[in-house]
Amino acid sequence: MESIYYHRETQVFTLRTKHTMYQMQVRQFGILVHLYYGPDLGHTELDYRIVEQDHGFSPNPYEADTDRTITLDILPQEYSSYGIGDYRICASEILSQDGSDVADFRYKSYEIWEGKYSLKGLPSMFGTPSEAQTLSIRLEDSVTGVTAVLLYSVFPELDVITRAVRFENDGDRSYRLRKGMSAQLDFLDGPLDMIHFHGRHMMERMPERERLSHGVTQVGSRRGASSHQQNPFVILCRPETQEDYGLCYGLSLVYSGNFLLEAEVDQMNQTRVLMGIHPAQFWHEIQCGDFFETPEVIMTCTTEGFSRLSIQLHDALRSNLMRSPFVSKQRPILLNNWEATYFDFDEEKLFRIAEQAKKLGVDLFVLDDGWFGRRNSDFSGLGDWWVNEEKIKGGLPLLAKRIQDLGMKLGLWIEPEMISEDSALYREHPDWCLHFPHRNPVRGRYQLNLDITRKEVRDHVMKEIFQVIESCRISYIKWDMNRSLGNVYSTALAPEKQGDVYHQYVLALYEMQESLISRFPELLFENCAGGGGRFDAGMLYYSPQIWCSDNTDAIDRLKIQYGTSFGYPVSAMGAHISVCPNHQTGRSVPFEARAVVASAGTFGFELDPVNLSEEEAAKAREAMSFYRQTWKLRQLGDYYRLSDPFSNQDYVIWEFVSKSKDEALTEGVILRHQPNSPVFFLHLRGLDAGREYREIESGKVYTGAALMTAGLPLPLNYGDFCAFRLHFIVA
Repeated sequence: MESIYYHRETQVFTLRTKHTMYQMQVRQFGILVHLYYGPDLGHTELDYRIVEQDHGFSPNPYEADTDRTITLDILPQEYSSYGIGDYRICASEILSQDGSDVADFRYKSYEIWEGKYSLKGLPSMFGTPSEAQTLSIRLEDSVTGVTAVLLYSVFPELDVITRAVRFENDGDRSYRLRKGMSAQLDFLDGPLDMIHFHGRHMMERMPERERLSHGVTQVGSRRGASSHQQNPFVILCRPETQEDYGLCYGLSLVYSGNFLLEAEVDQMNQTRVLMGIHPAQFWHEIQCGDFFETPEVIMTCTTEGFSRLSIQLHDALRSNLMRSPFVSKQRPILLNNWEATYFDFDEEKLFRIAEQAKKLGVDLFVLDDGWFGRRNSDFSGLGDWWVNEEKIKGGLPLLAKRIQDLGMKLGLWIEPEMISEDSALYREHPDWCLHFPHRNPVRGRYQLNLDITRKEVRDHVMKEIFQVIESCRISYIKWDMNRSLGNVYSTALAPEKQGDVYHQYVLALYEMQESLISRFPELLFENCAGGGGRFDAGMLYYSPQIWCSDNTDAIDRLKIQYGTSFGYPVSAMGAHISVCPNHQTGRSVPFEARAVVASAGTFGFELDPVNLSEEEAAKAREAMSFYRQTWKLRQLGDYYRLSDPFSNQDYVIWEFVSKSKDEALTEGVILRHQPNSPVFFLHLRGLDAGREYREIESGKVYTGAALMTAGLPLPLNYGDFCAFRLHFIVA
């Protein structure tokens, strides 16, 4: 079956995956309209869904002459532009040298080829000719010579379609792109709900569901990063859709900077959705013969609810976006020293921590902030990527050798995008930070953003970091970013180019990370931005995991990891066991519950193992042992959310099921014990109804149908925050 088909007589394009279908049509006057996106409807054309009629105060194209039934203000379009009679939110806005800001895009041609398109300097999904097929459609504005090339790649087996746009300048004058969204979806009927993922530092990706109503709804970021406050992943769904049933769409922007998702319900109850780079503080001059490519949007659709939607996205990201060898390989269990020491350490304290971690069975010791420059607090040192030998006597290579001689690997924290005013680098190059001329800067965490849009800055920083990595045989890097972009002005760019700084910053970031993983392909690389401030698909192209949140409290993490799981694999969520009382909340949680929550992520420790009691150390060993036994199921299996921590105050439960359906693991936390408690039933999902499963600890055997339909009573544990686990294999 072809995944992309063009019907020459009707000029209908059909894109088809295993279970879904996407359709558009070139209609009269070269107007490209959107017909449908949803479950596969077979070999049918849906142009009959377009009903043309006269609508008052909705203008008509000039070519329509006296025909008032054709209006861009009502037609569902594949890619809209400003100034041509469509008063809804638009996907593109072009400013010409004569001051006009109109582009009238009409169909010109198409091309279909095997394999996946690529984007210059931008992360995107990849695919072989056997995995993906690509369609490009050229839309042209005849007056300016501006061309919008709509790019679609279809991954049939993944039920995924990706989209991006390339703006080309074939005219004789430059023009300014002021808005260029990556994807547009026009829905002819509704209603639709939208689920977005808001938050704040230490409480990221909280799901919020709302009915799209008449007018414009927006979520996005203008912080220079995808942000803690919003996430560039959203779900659109029918009002009745839930975890295990109902029509829903997932849209994930493969981009780590400013973004915008906007949706408008129009006067005819149609819904338009746009996603791409935030147009605020953005413009890009496209010279004659040049082009600009937008970031990619990954789209997937299902009629089987949010769990199936998440599984489709998880599979797509793991197989065709994330490139690290650790995606399908067992990762080392690490211990990070940050909450154990903060800035207060020397080489002997670090070695004692590493030595005790090794006795526990930890694989990797990670040295966090404070090892470089004059970094004794967060007021100084950033930018000076040389070892602080006043704190680490003998230098980092000597300490690294001592730790590695224990049989452990060594990891390192870095923050390459930042500079402290109290640093040798700032004193030598004060112009290397982003700053407005003749103004005092706005500080964040008492640090400034390096102007990494400048090549000499990127080269200097990465050269110093590479030297440290090579001198110490570093096995893991944690790349942090602890403030939003501010003072966004580059003295290396002309005034008319300043609208490009935000985007050029993101491209520079990608170039730096590409240089890191290219030079050290076996490095385990973890991204971070004050925890989850840059948790997006763009970052996963470079690193297989992202520190999920700076909040290590296990009970808060239940909500954070729950929300994150809608759009991102569990294997991407950096999660650690920390001490109690917790450093962020002061809450005390049993060790078993902390271990279970961290196991629903990459699993590691954020504590001083020297201070663990014998009982806690034994529990830590047990948790590591079980995690190592089940890593493949967790990392590569299907993930199901079996309860909602925002509506259920009694328990939080999740489940992993192997792709072959011969193993399942259900874990959770009973949040509060109730006297004279009712019995709660656990209903598993994703099993084979006709097979029998044995619960390993009890030895009891159940049919898959019984586990999913009749369910199992939850254990009646005493006390709050009690963890539980049920592990099933085919009998």
